[in-house]
Amino acid sequence: MFISRSEAFKFAVGDVITLPCEVTHPGSFVLAWKRGIAILTAGQIKVSPDPRVRLVNGYTLQIRDAVPSDAGDYICQIGTLEPREITHHVEILIPPKINHVTSGGHLQVKKGSPVRLECSASGNPMPNITWTRKNNLLPNGEEKFVSSNYVIENMDRHKGGTYICTANNGVGQTASSQIALHVLYPPEIVVENAIVYSGEGQEATLSCIVHGETQPEVSWLRDTMPIDQHNEHYAMENRGTRNTLTIRRVKSQDFGNYSCVADNQLGKNKKIITLSGLPRAPQFRSNAQSQWRDKYNISWTVDSYAPIEEYKLYYKMLTHNSAGFQNHLDASMDTKNVDSYPSHANYKDNSNTFDSFSSYSNGYGVYHRPTTDWIDLVLQPYPFSTHYTQGMSYTIKNLEPDQQYEAKVIARNRYGWSDFSERFVFSTSLIDTEARDMEVKHYTSTSSSVFISWRLLILVLNLKFAFFVIHYTRFQRLD
Repeated sequence: MFISRSEAFKFAVGDVITLPCEVTHPGSFVLAWKRGIAILTAGQIKVSPDPRVRLVNGYTLQIRDAVPSDAGDYICQIGTLEPREITHHVEILIPPKINHVTSGGHLQVKKGSPVRLECSASGNPMPNITWTRKNNLLPNGEEKFVSSNYVIENMDRHKGGTYICTANNGVGQTASSQIALHVLYPPEIVVENAIVYSGEGQEATLSCIVHGETQPEVSWLRDTMPIDQHNEHYAMENRGTRNTLTIRRVKSQDFGNYSCVADNQLGKNKKIITLSGLPRAPQFRSNAQSQWRDKYNISWTVDSYAPIEEYKLYYKMLTHNSAGFQNHLDASMDTKNVDSYPSHANYKDNSNTFDSFSSYSNGYGVYHRPTTDWIDLVLQPYPFSTHYTQGMSYTIKNLEPDQQYEAKVIARNRYGWSDFSERFVFSTSLIDTEARDMEVKHYTSTSSSVFISWRLLILVLNLKFAFFVIHYTRFQRLD
């Protein structure tokens, strides 16, 4: 009788296949191993010519160095008048193997085209295939994608790179293969700074980043005229994708538009860079909270290689519909023609103070305005500065207490007006800081605070002085 029972076994390639066949009291009956019609062993005699086959520990069948062809049914049979047998099923597990990838691992596509990457693999069980991109995420933003195919729509240079298909079935090591995907596209240009600020006698560098496949050729234009690379006034340099044009000892006639032009077999592209002698947009530097209730000291700085000749300051009280005023200001003010604007206060002022309450006089008449209208002031820089970073401070008086105001400023040098500064919001105080500073804080042992006003302090001092005068008068009389 069989002690062993029929079973299903799984072995990996290279393993030792071991199939048990244990019986009780076989007597004179012959025990044989068969595979199909082939007899492997009969009793203790090995019949199979395969050197890997042998019997161990009685009638246990052993096959060394398993191969895929070893898969199948193995029968252990006792040769009685009515043969009795058990059947073992053997499955051979095969590690994954990549059989094919698209275009043998090298693929070129044009920008805008779709591409289908294919990867086929074999193994037992059938492997799962996962797509990844070397040193990057997949174009859809995911880290991996499980499928035998991967489709990329609308190719561009950002979607190129090395794609890796990996096959895994849990047996042995994973298998992988790479596809180098090259995208052919016309030149693409990114300028580092659309406007480069400089000054006479300075050195200015214009730069553009150029991508393209095939590698583009880069040239420079001044307006529409090519720049001669042998002209010593200019220096052109290429480092990887970065291309630069350096203008040595800038002259006033150098200011204007320059073009970075890139050309390859698939197309041509250009981007304009402006070399400007204008000031940069001013930046406000003052604290947003005034220390006074009815005035505010506003200050700003501006970077300009040429001395600033004039400022225009715009401000008004901030109201609930100030966004509408702001949009109107932004839409109506073109700094390229700022001198043509109608001005509420079109005068030049070197005093650095201005009353904005309801009216003012500049010697030519009295002007009235509501404080919620934009007020524009023409201001002369004082003192005159030749430094690159220049500044201005201005005190506005007769403001409303505890209110918010908004302001913008522009600057002009010999070449023209800057862009507007960012919108700046400042606030007046409810009471003057000087009044608060004249209060005296006294802390008791219980840490409670008692505030004595300056008037009370003066009263105490006056009483002490009066006591001194009386005491001194009495002393004189005694003498």
